[in-house]
Amino acid sequence: MSDYDHSPVMVAEVLAALQPRPGGRYADGTLGGGGHAASILAASSPTGWLSGCDRDGAAVEAAGRRLAEFAGRFEIRRGNFSELVEWAGPGSCEGVLLDLGVSSPQLDRPERGFSFMQIGNLDMRMDDRQSLTAAELVNTASADELARIFWELGGERESRRFARAIEHDRKLRPFETTGQLADLIGRLAPRHGKKSHPATRVFQALRLAVNDEMGSLRLGLAGAVRLLQPGGRLAVITFHSLEDRTVKEFGRERTREYTFEDGVDVPELRRPCTPELRWVARKAVAPGAAEVAANPRCRSAQLRVLEKI
Repeated sequence: MSDYDHSPVMVAEVLAALQPRPGGRYADGTLGGGGHAASILAASSPTGWLSGCDRDGAAVEAAGRRLAEFAGRFEIRRGNFSELVEWAGPGSCEGVLLDLGVSSPQLDRPERGFSFMQIGNLDMRMDDRQSLTAAELVNTASADELARIFWELGGERESRRFARAIEHDRKLRPFETTGQLADLIGRLAPRHGKKSHPATRVFQALRLAVNDEMGSLRLGLAGAVRLLQPGGRLAVITFHSLEDRTVKEFGRERTREYTFEDGVDVPELRRPCTPELRWVARKAVAPGAAEVAANPRCRSAQLRVLEKI
């Protein structure tokens, strides 16, 4: 894919968090077009090493081209970042980056089906080797399951009404394109001057479900901690509240000095334990005004940084 052009977000903030140095070893679990990886390799020249992966084959190809100038100092594979520790090795890295969500090249290509801004196949797969597509999910899942997905992964208040309407309409004609689904949601919930399209949350929820992004994130965060050496840092960029909440909850669990059983925190029943991580900063870092002006899609980005003890 020769025109996979993706501008990485918050590069300066990521470098400040990971502090790459010559001889250091780093991992990028979401390569995209290789922008962050190139910055890490440049900052760790001449002897830094980077292991990277991405589920998207087009991204892996693009990253390989972008990183060509650093030949001999990186290894990239196609795969889910939740599996990165299995081939990069436990305790091998001084820094790990996870830049979550969908990239501009994925959004801008109608055939990928991530966006309703252009009509394309209702696909949404980050890895086109998997069988499940958004069309299959929309056309086969029960109304109850669709409603659950729309509510839990998209926070859509009209989840049940949308799900019932999809179940009704797909009996007449299967959903095949992004336009079909967006048009249905638009008819059910007219914008009436609202900035965001009424299908925004539904499309987000379907994408997260098709790619099991939240399951991958939970496994990937745990794997990243295994990848890190003591003193190594994990930097995670999120783009919506569900991702950010998951990262915060993971951080709270791994930075606590006590543990408890059965998911209920009763102070009298707490048991002391040694925390695995510490917060580098309690508050998330947001992109600067200049970056948001140049790239409006990064306006919801948040960077959180944890250090292994």
